[in-house]
Amino acid sequence: MTTVDLTDITTAESGADSGGAVGEPAPLSPEFRHALVSRQERRESSARTYARTLPVAPVHAAGARVTGADGRTYLDCLSGAGTLALGHNHPAVVAALQADLASGVPLHALDMITPQKDAFSEELMSRLPGGLRSDARLHFCGPAGTDAVEAALKLAQHATGRRGIVAFTGAYHGMTLGASAVSGPARMRSMVGADAVPVTRVPYPYAYRCPFGVGAPQSGELSARLLENLITDGSSGVGLPAAVILEVVQGEGGVVEGPDEWLREVRRITAAHDIVLIVDEVQTGVGRTGHFWACERAGVTPDVLVMSKAVGGGLPLAVLAYRPELDTWRPGDHTGTFRGNTLAMTAGRITLRTVAEEELPERSARVGERLRRGLLELALDHAEFGEVRGRGLMNGVELVDPDGTPDRIDSLPAHPAFARALRAACLEKGLMLELGGREDSVLRLLPPLVLTDSEADSVVERIGDALRTVARTRSTAALSLVPGGRAAHATTARPAGGAS
Repeated sequence: MTTVDLTDITTAESGADSGGAVGEPAPLSPEFRHALVSRQERRESSARTYARTLPVAPVHAAGARVTGADGRTYLDCLSGAGTLALGHNHPAVVAALQADLASGVPLHALDMITPQKDAFSEELMSRLPGGLRSDARLHFCGPAGTDAVEAALKLAQHATGRRGIVAFTGAYHGMTLGASAVSGPARMRSMVGADAVPVTRVPYPYAYRCPFGVGAPQSGELSARLLENLITDGSSGVGLPAAVILEVVQGEGGVVEGPDEWLREVRRITAAHDIVLIVDEVQTGVGRTGHFWACERAGVTPDVLVMSKAVGGGLPLAVLAYRPELDTWRPGDHTGTFRGNTLAMTAGRITLRTVAEEELPERSARVGERLRRGLLELALDHAEFGEVRGRGLMNGVELVDPDGTPDRIDSLPAHPAFARALRAACLEKGLMLELGGREDSVLRLLPPLVLTDSEADSVVERIGDALRTVARTRSTAALSLVPGGRAAHATTARPAGGAS
């Protein structure tokens, strides 16, 4: 069996673009990439996801660009599922990490205080929304967002003495049992033990696939009204819950945006009935949606703010911020070994500060609008684009079957086969992105907040090229079904390489 010597992965001294801190790698062979991918397939569990649909073996990255082991360079519209707010290897983050490593600071300190943790906490507190900024309690969790959701649910139950949780359809809150229980997809709720959490589900105001069959803006009004009725009607069958948990913009759910008025109504209802409002900003936080926190646009401050992904600056970190009166825990009620990751605290502090000082939320709003305009232009010529939507640099395209039967509000059925074909064609054009939503039929764009205008235009161009490739492939396939067709003589143009 051939093995890989890491000394083969060399870098040149030429500076990388997009703000990278290290040079470009020397070209490597396609065989090298194939060897890496093949070994991963043999060794790793069948639960891996991104590795299946994006068979890229990254060896170098800077800003919004990733270079694979085969030498191809891709525009990254995934950015670690929203983790890399500043993109790959941001110089300020890399310099701060190198300084920590050279200084001999403890890299692991459980939950003891270090100067790095204190500085991160100070920076985070100064950026929190509303009243949380002045007196929030912070709880450092295990390093994944799902553990922060678990902690938030337990905190609400402990503080209120109640067990029930209200969650929304289409939600994604993580893969551990409690987080799975409050998520929407059936494959998550079917996990053994996920039914231990008593969950009541309320329809999320999803305008394109409105659960009430009325569309926007009535969808949000009806969702809030139903929530209030379930809580106040003694015959609803729903007891007073400990918490309501929601995403301001559902990410894995298909980039579905909750209306501001709906969010304000949910805040009013929960406050009136002493119910803990948990807002999951694992993916929307730290400038992603055009505000530092997505809940800020509606002027809403939650009781518990759940954070991970970008808050650690690309390194594993998850944390809660919550009202001090909820802090009823005893020592050890929710703990974990890796709550004191010094490097993550440093990377997070630099990221939070840079996002604020460089006004990246405002930039996210502007560049995101530029992306959506380009996608809307593509929609004019491609009926499979059912809806283009999003906030800031969190965008999605609902891909539909134009020949399908529309529902009562004229929304067309999902087109998962087309979505998969388009994702694969985008990768061939040098664009890394993923799918989400019902039947995985929403094309999702989560580029770093440092995406340039020219890179945004290139994203749209590559999607356009991918659409034409899919159209040619489908036309060729259709010809092959027609007697006497020209499929045997037709050729499909070789997809352009991903080199930038």
